[in-house]
Amino acid sequence: MNRQELVEAMALKAGISKTAADAAVKAFIETVGDELQNGGKVQLIGFGSFETSKRAARTGRNPQTGATTKIAACTAPKFKAGKALKDKVNTKPSKKSKK
Repeated sequence: MNRQELVEAMALKAGISKTAADAAVKAFIETVGDELQNGGKVQLIGFGSFETSKRAARTGRNPQTGATTKIAACTAPKFKAGKALKDKVNTKPSKKSKK
C-alpha cells in the first residue's frame, strides 16, 4: 500500500474526503517527525511507539570491492509495534477483506 492507497482507505473508513484524509496523513507524518527530531517519543497505545536510537560510528565494508569505509554516527528512527497490532497481524483476515 502506498500513500495514495492509504489516503483512499482512510477516507473510505472515516467517511471523509480524500483531501481531508491526505491532510491528516501529512499532519501525522510531520508531527511524528518533529517530535522525533526533538528527541521525543510518540506512543499510540495498541498501535505502537515511534522513538529514536543513537548509532555509533563504525567501519563498514563494500561487499563488491571489499574496501572499508567509515560510517558516521547518526540518530535513527525506530518503530516498535504494540500488542494489539501484533495480535491483528497474527490473525487470519476476515472473508470480507480484499487483501
